[in-house]
Amino acid sequence: SNSAYFGIEGSFVSMIKILFICHGNICRSPMAEFIMKDLVEKAGLSQEIFVSSAAMTSEEIGNDMYPPAKRMLTAMGVPFEKRKARRMTKADYEENDIIIGMDEENWRHLLLLTGGRKEKLHLLMDYTDRPGEVADPWYTGDFKETYRDILDGCRGLLAAIRKDEGI
Repeated sequence: SNSAYFGIEGSFVSMIKILFICHGNICRSPMAEFIMKDLVEKAGLSQEIFVSSAAMTSEEIGNDMYPPAKRMLTAMGVPFEKRKARRMTKADYEENDIIIGMDEENWRHLLLLTGGRKEKLHLLMDYTDRPGEVADPWYTGDFKETYRDILDGCRGLLAAIRKDEGI
């Protein structure tokens, strides 16, 4: 069920809610959250699309985004704010329209959490011409490659939403 609110003119508007997921919610999914928010803002669609992120594990709960991830966003001119990692819940599945994992491990965890329901589940790189996984920079140390993959995925996702929703 979509969240809804009344626009400035009082017209009923349905909001599309996107939730990005990664292992700990301190690198890839918050990077995706802020990159997508920036793209949505620049497209003038902040009233139509709501973006958030969460973890599949509890390892980093309460922690802010990893400093090298912040540095990469800063270098690329993507605004972000202080945040706290949180773990995805079953309620998140109900409340969001599109749930985007970064890799196969996230996908397996998502299927366990949702009891196999996958209508809303996608991998970010499926929105690009090079499906696969977004490499985890926690292990690779390559935040530039991760940024590029996430940006391409978010651009593809936004294009798909605009096409599907006619916005």
